[in-house]
Amino acid sequence: MNRTGLTLSFFILTAVIFQGSLGWAASPTTPSALTLRDCYDLALKRSETIAIQKEKIAEAEGRFTQSFSTILPRVSYSASDKWQDGTGGSSFTLREVPETKFVFSQPLFSGFKEFAAMAASRAEQRQRKDEKSHAEQLLFLDVADAFYLLLQQQKDLEELTAIQTILTERIEELKKRESLGRSRLSEVVSAEAQLNRIEAEREDARSQEAIARQLLEFLTGLEPIPALTDAEATEPISPSLDDYLSKVDRRPNLQAAQEASLVAQKEVAIAKSGFWPDVDVEGNSYTKRRGAAEGVDWDILLKVTTPLFQGGETSGKVKEAQALANQAKLQFEKTQRDALRDIKEAYIKAQSAVAKCEALAKTLESAEKNYELQQKDYQRSLVSNLDVLQALQGLQDAKRDFLQVEYEAKRLYWHLKVAAGEDLP
Repeated sequence: MNRTGLTLSFFILTAVIFQGSLGWAASPTTPSALTLRDCYDLALKRSETIAIQKEKIAEAEGRFTQSFSTILPRVSYSASDKWQDGTGGSSFTLREVPETKFVFSQPLFSGFKEFAAMAASRAEQRQRKDEKSHAEQLLFLDVADAFYLLLQQQKDLEELTAIQTILTERIEELKKRESLGRSRLSEVVSAEAQLNRIEAEREDARSQEAIARQLLEFLTGLEPIPALTDAEATEPISPSLDDYLSKVDRRPNLQAAQEASLVAQKEVAIAKSGFWPDVDVEGNSYTKRRGAAEGVDWDILLKVTTPLFQGGETSGKVKEAQALANQAKLQFEKTQRDALRDIKEAYIKAQSAVAKCEALAKTLESAEKNYELQQKDYQRSLVSNLDVLQALQGLQDAKRDFLQVEYEAKRLYWHLKVAAGEDLP
């Protein structure tokens, strides 16, 4: 290999190592256009709320492991060395009494407390998973609201810019017509006033677009946000409200409340186990022993402990657990009623938005046709410039109203799906 080839190879190798040290080679590339799903995936990775819910699931799994360990045998190794004031003349008066042994213990009965604790731990795990799913749904709604709000403001800004261009061209035309005596100066001033109003509205739309962009940047962690594309397909809303009310049991927050009620009921069983006796068996296997029991290699102890009087402590625990169980049941019933109300409200809003969007689509079509006809009539001197400006104003309002309701309908569509407990995309 010649000197040029060696120099080029060394340069390439150095560049690769340098890029690898900076982490360039491993950095993920941001897509050129983000969909709603892309934004949601980014928000999931960034959300502290979802991370906390994951840790709560791990916490519940740890409690289940602890409750399961209570029904398993325990094995330990014990070593002790006892010194006493003895003469050493017999096995009872030894100066040193060492002892090493393996200790085996097995609980036999404790009022079914362990099984109730295991059932409570399983229910808590399901509760935490449902709470995580509910948190993910709420995060999705936040992302969807910010996503469609930003899209709406961007489209609104584009429409205002287009109208501003039309008005600017119209003012130039009016000035030419005014110089020829075919238009009045008041027509030019009227058009300029409308242009100034459009510029003020553009500033307001630009401000709203910046706020929506910051919100989406906060949720996704991307700064700046690249272009957005609406690629999520929506289904027609069912004409029957019962189709959504029948899915209420699928809502994660309702399932979590039901599991929380079950956990509270198991806590009552755990508290009642304090009235039952405890039965345990313990065995020792001696590996080293001196003294009077030197020839005994093993022993087994059966222990039965029956509670007789504890000053009302167990009764108090049962009352407390029962009160908490009643609270959890009432909370479940309240969550269920709230869920039904949420579905009804979301259904009404979504249906209204769709109907309003269809009506505004017809309004926009009529406004476009009216503006086109007014322009033609103006060229034939059948109408004044004021009529054309009014038609343009009507077209602008119709476009902006349609855009607002169109994206509002999409946001309310996802609110309805979440309210009904349907799966996210």
